[in-house]
Amino acid sequence: MPDLVFIEGIKFHGYHGLTRQERQIGVRLSVDVTLEVDLTRAGRTDRVADTVNYQRVHARVVELGRGRSHHLLESFASTVLDALLAEFPGVARIVLRVRKETPVLDGIVVSVGVEMEREHAHG
Repeated sequence: MPDLVFIEGIKFHGYHGLTRQERQIGVRLSVDVTLEVDLTRAGRTDRVADTVNYQRVHARVVELGRGRSHHLLESFASTVLDALLAEFPGVARIVLRVRKETPVLDGIVVSVGVEMEREHAHG
């Protein structure tokens, strides 16, 4: 089983959605990130330089989530995956789950969302 670093429930207000209301007023989003990375060295050295700094991952997800508006959660998730893979080269694979906690739907719905996975391109 691979080593994993995960951050669950990164919450922020973003402007993503098909409706004008979602893109102007915004919605509450929740993002879970799971990163596959070899943690052997970090386990031995106890140095943050030898692992994935989850504070930096969190900050980047929030920055992207509050940035450019996307019509689709799929597009937003893809942007986040691409950015994290580019900025954290030691990561082999990322699973990203994005939930819209305030979807514009008739009736009561807790959330809607997508889960996407990408692997680092090796050479």
